Amino acid sequence: MNAQTEQAAAPAGQDMIEAAHIAGLILAGGRGSRMGDMDKGCALLRGRPMVEHVAARLAPQVGALLISANRNLDRYAEYGKVVADDPAHGQWQGPLAGVAAGLVASRCPWIATAPCDVPFLPVDMVARLRQALQAHGGPRLAVACSAGRRQPVCMLLSRELLPDLLRYLAEGGRKVETWQSRVGCVEVPFDDQPHAFLNVNTERDLSAADGAPS
Repeated sequence: MNAQTEQAAAPAGQDMIEAAHIAGLILAGGRGSRMGDMDKGCALLRGRPMVEHVAARLAPQVGALLISANRNLDRYAEYGKVVADDPAHGQWQGPLAGVAAGLVASRCPWIATAPCDVPFLPVDMVARLRQALQAHGGPRLAVACSAGRRQPVCMLLSRELLPDLLRYLAEGGRKVETWQSRVGCVEVPFDDQPHAFLNVNTERDLSAADGAPS
């Protein structure tokens, strides 16, 4: 696996990545099959759509906010600029298709991604991913890790990776971690925030999130 793990802060090893040059991308184009094909970003958590929880945490960390979606576009437009998944890859083709759409639509050189079903996203996620890339001075992608494994769609990546991502999708590739290892990435631990990446995939998860610390 072509990956590195960021253990501690270190002096910047490349030009500074400024927050104003990063677009946040919320991935809300999933089928929601384990919740009866529900659009999970619109599912209510503590009286608010889950996408609203994610947007409230991600928006202050970036210079602009995009949302990749393929239904309920008007509702998502309340939180950011909506970009539709590229139809060339077919419907329900996974989060990388949404990442590609966001990279195409964004004018920023960097994108920080997060799924719409992680409502307690760390408020310092982008800063820590950015710091890891600056410390290593080589990779163009950093991914959050928790409990010893990647949170694959919580990442910061360079727009320069778009051509390789499009090739990967055209070849039929869909697995996020496989592509991340293919291009090389820095793994950044967030073990100090054990509940931050609570993922809502089922109705039971939604109930658990309602009672979880935020």
